Amino acid sequence: MESLLLEYGWTLLILIGLEGLLSADNALVLAVIAKHLPDDEKEKAIKYGIFMAFAFRFIALFAISFIANVWQIQAIGAAYLLYLGLKHVIKARFGKKNENIHTEEEEEAAGKGFWPTVGKIALADLAFAIDSILAAVALALGLPDSPLGDFGGMDGGQFIIVVLGGIAGLVLIKYAATWFVQLLEKRPALETTAYAIVAWVGVKLAVITLAHKDIGVLDHHFPHSTVWSLIFYGVLVGIALLGWFAPSKKSYQENHS
Repeated sequence: MESLLLEYGWTLLILIGLEGLLSADNALVLAVIAKHLPDDEKEKAIKYGIFMAFAFRFIALFAISFIANVWQIQAIGAAYLLYLGLKHVIKARFGKKNENIHTEEEEEAAGKGFWPTVGKIALADLAFAIDSILAAVALALGLPDSPLGDFGGMDGGQFIIVVLGGIAGLVLIKYAATWFVQLLEKRPALETTAYAIVAWVGVKLAVITLAHKDIGVLDHHFPHSTVWSLIFYGVLVGIALLGWFAPSKKSYQENHS
């Protein structure tokens, strides 16, 4: 029982950290989209955006709990997380220097009025809600079953982890996004790190899909095995450490000036 609680607690901590970085990116996108509006309308549009983030995440949370163990949904989720993470990492690594990763959102929103901008924010929030919940579900499905029974199509304990991760993401958007934005300014590599982790979580969901009883490419117990757990968390910690200790743009420029 203690090992079960430890594994669940460790997964929740990882999820909260990932939610924090994704929430900071969410906050950055909202600010970029609303940038062209007058100050009073900008603040109002971002408030609407945060409210919609709450609504979308809870809708996504309860909808996905009933279909989480359908292998087709798992496969689509794995492909989406891999695409999302690798797209961002490749763009950050091989894109033009000094290129803003969110330039596209800014260009699309520029020149639009208040309500079209709010609509754009709503679409961005919906995308972030799907990203966040899929990542949480991918992490939770790799956990061993709990003694709490089932909720929808998920184990009750796994569903609680997803709920707590979703709540953490909402709280972080509301109260801690500014701190995470400042952290990203000091350590800009962390944004790319977060998406590298999202891609790695996509790999985990792919492993869960391949081990599904209706697919059977991998042994059904492999996603819960000690070997896979050590590989997954070892690589995850390695990615996080690389991102944390990567030199900032400022220090890089100072060392090469």
